[in-house]
Amino acid sequence: MSTGLRVIIVGGVAGGMSAATRLRRLDEHASITVLERGEHVSFANCGLPYHLSDAIPDRESLLLHTPATLAARFNIDVQTRREVLAINRDAHTLTVRDLTTGADADVPYDKLVLSPGAAAVRPPLPGVELAYVLRSVTDLDRLKVAIAERGPNVVVIGAGFIGVEVAENLREAGKRVTVIEAAPQVLPPLDAEMAAPVAAEMRAHGVDLHLGVSVQAIAADSITLADGSVLPADVVVLAVGVKPEDGLARAAGLDVHERGGILVGSTLQTNDPDIYAVGDAALVKDPLGRDAFVALAWGANRQGRLAADHIMGMPVHFGAHPATAIAKVFSLAVASTGLSERQLRQQGIEPVVVHTHPGSHAGYYPGAETIHLKLLFDGNTGRIYGAQAVGGAGTDKRIDVLATAMHAGLTAPDLADLPLAYAPPFGSAKDPVNMLGYIAQNLLDGVSHTMQWHEVEGTDRMIVDVREPHEFAGGALPGAVNIPLPTLRDHVEELVGHKVLVNCQVGMRGHTAARVLLDAGIDTVNLDGGYLTWVAGRQSQGA
Repeated sequence: MSTGLRVIIVGGVAGGMSAATRLRRLDEHASITVLERGEHVSFANCGLPYHLSDAIPDRESLLLHTPATLAARFNIDVQTRREVLAINRDAHTLTVRDLTTGADADVPYDKLVLSPGAAAVRPPLPGVELAYVLRSVTDLDRLKVAIAERGPNVVVIGAGFIGVEVAENLREAGKRVTVIEAAPQVLPPLDAEMAAPVAAEMRAHGVDLHLGVSVQAIAADSITLADGSVLPADVVVLAVGVKPEDGLARAAGLDVHERGGILVGSTLQTNDPDIYAVGDAALVKDPLGRDAFVALAWGANRQGRLAADHIMGMPVHFGAHPATAIAKVFSLAVASTGLSERQLRQQGIEPVVVHTHPGSHAGYYPGAETIHLKLLFDGNTGRIYGAQAVGGAGTDKRIDVLATAMHAGLTAPDLADLPLAYAPPFGSAKDPVNMLGYIAQNLLDGVSHTMQWHEVEGTDRMIVDVREPHEFAGGALPGAVNIPLPTLRDHVEELVGHKVLVNCQVGMRGHTAARVLLDAGIDTVNLDGGYLTWVAGRQSQGA
């Protein structure tokens, strides 16, 4: 499959380097050049926060390859500190500046792959130039020096995935860490009740959270919030998000979304068939088929490989897929795939929602940890829209199974049929993912009817708490009466004529109680996810 093609790749990290190495494996004679504006290529971007705490002690381990090793192994010409100033589409050349010498040159190409990545968002705040970002190894080096040389007070602006990872590692490094988030919760990609345990975990580890408030100004040793608060800040880290680096494509007349990001088809080609775009700079399709900006490493690597395949004449198709992400937040794993309930409702979609709180493995085997799971699906077809998971061991496994099910087009009830591995140290005979399928089937079949945590306030239903008295004494829904499940059948007659909302701790006993009352002709719904979900929801509202 030798072509002798001249392929230029702009950007030498995940997407770009994946394209370059795949091209070489497919064609030993192609001329492959990678132009990287920064000082490093092929580095572990997602590992950067963990060097702040020395969880990854060796900085060099983050550098997966150098231009020299890539030349030796793959015969790829990798040039760092090269900025592409313009794409001259008619001439099939690039105007490239050597940032060391300042010299410009025109470089010809037959095929061009754009993988410039995304840049940190820097809002127009007074003093924003004093803040550090964390996108590259150079950024890491600067931040590492700052936290070593300055005082102990570090403020992280932004509580997205990168912000909470930075906050955790700086706290582990012994710093006094404050996180500022304009949204009313940490991790805005999650739904509020799923983010509440994460906020509690951060506070339990000494991170000071200021939620629902924005930053007004940054000074050399302090930060001022919009509510007038002034907080000490020896170092400020900016983690409010990233934006696609699409300026080069825009200037060249390539199709760019009005909100940013290069538009590509399923072959990763732009509107110019000789130019491809991959990674954070390119938009992908979300599960609803909409253009979406998804800055995740899996997609960048996959897109780079597929772009290389297509350049070599192979059939490819990169279609809609659920964006799957996970972060470590102290002892918790926090993960999501697909769309959140908030995103769905913004699109006018009313999903069926299921919350569960299973153990990570069989309860009788020591060491089981709670996993909080949320599943969103269509009430007519069972199509899975998304899922979220927060918990201990095994959280990653469950979100990966759910992402796989979504990608394969399985419905929510199909989850019950997945033959997942079981042994007491690893799971249960009915795995938490299987249980989501059972619950979904019950809801679609009308065997169960549920109420969500945010619908409890103002309900005209009689609230019956079927937990044991000691559980009820530890906290209950306002106005609830306690009738433990083992005695419920003795009290059925007292409930006739009432509309009833039953609840237990996580929803399982509530389901059994609801079936008892429904069989007696009593209009009954179960509180989805039980008291635990209601508490998390209330915490997310500051109650």
